Amino acid sequence: MEWQERDEVMKAAEEQDIVIVGGGICGLATALALHRKGIKSIVLERSETLRAAGVGIIMQPNGWRALDQLGVASKLRLTAIRIPSGQLIAVEDGKHRELTLGKGEVRCLKRMDLIKALAEPLPMDCVRFECQVLSITLDPLTSYPILRLHDGTIIKAKIVIGCDGVNSIISNFLDINTPKLFSRCATRGFTYYERGHDFGDQFRIYNAANVQLGILPVTDNLIYWFLTRSLTPQDCGGSKKDPAYIKEASVEAMKGFPENTLELIKNSEPTALYLTELRYRTPWDLLRANFRKGSVVVAGDAMHAMCPFISQGGGASLEDAVVLARSLSGKLSEAGNNNNQNHPAGPGRNVMVEEALDLYIKERRMRLFWLSLQTYLIGFTLDNTSKMKKVLGILGLVIVFGDQKGHTDYDCGRL
Repeated sequence: MEWQERDEVMKAAEEQDIVIVGGGICGLATALALHRKGIKSIVLERSETLRAAGVGIIMQPNGWRALDQLGVASKLRLTAIRIPSGQLIAVEDGKHRELTLGKGEVRCLKRMDLIKALAEPLPMDCVRFECQVLSITLDPLTSYPILRLHDGTIIKAKIVIGCDGVNSIISNFLDINTPKLFSRCATRGFTYYERGHDFGDQFRIYNAANVQLGILPVTDNLIYWFLTRSLTPQDCGGSKKDPAYIKEASVEAMKGFPENTLELIKNSEPTALYLTELRYRTPWDLLRANFRKGSVVVAGDAMHAMCPFISQGGGASLEDAVVLARSLSGKLSEAGNNNNQNHPAGPGRNVMVEEALDLYIKERRMRLFWLSLQTYLIGFTLDNTSKMKKVLGILGLVIVFGDQKGHTDYDCGRL
């Protein structure tokens, strides 16, 4: 950038302390965590209103610990019944096995309930809608990040936190490897039963040769379901947004499944049907990636996109928010105390911010690696295109993850 051009840009730029790119679960949770610590931020969300990419979200004990720290857990507990146990059901022979859910609380939340619970405590001017970030650069003089929006707005921020999902502009800026496409797809939906459903309060997973169906009660009248199967070329085209195709493809894949599960799919709400490709970052990418450049950092799917096989994408994002806000709050308070006590030789605010972001990354990296590795190995076992992959996946899970639900024991700590 030429210096004259830079000066013109800086004159026109709006200045902000902390900018969060993306108003999904992670972005709103991060803004709320910072708000609870008395730190102001703004959230740039490209859609016109609050959005929920998907329908239901399985919240496990580690996620509830983070929600408790954010101050919204009690409210959310009123929206969904507790799921005390689960069953694994083999479609071929009908045999049932216990599905271990771990130690603690499991509920299935409506994503929009979670989004609203995170957004409601925020200041009115915190979330800005219809703000699509096109690019990010660093000011050559101050090293502060500069964001350019689709409407021509320029924002000069002191800190940028990328919570902009799998296709993250902020991750691209940090040169993090693009998420890979998995060989399976996931369909998700809600089915409402006016007179109540007969699935009880259990989490049920039906397994067939190459298809897996999960069923969870949200309330006595609402069921959340998900279906994973092999990805086809048609799934990647425009058909994936067609409710009729989604239902037809799902029912076609479920040959031999119990009749009540087929009816579940057929009666699902057309507006709450989602078919998505599964994208992920490899475990070794998470080990070696540089998640920070200057005062720019990432969180949530922008940092650790993973397949949904252990249902930890949302919970891990909430953990990110708590740890990031705690790290920033501690270092910013330290910087403020140094300034108040007239310590000219102490580290500057910029250095303290970078130290805080490094603390956050250090605390999160290995947690995310193990989540990613477990998900990756489960993916191996589900990929029937290679028997060797299946065997390696099973062996890896048995050797490395003896306790398959150990990941739910994690505590992100106090905010």
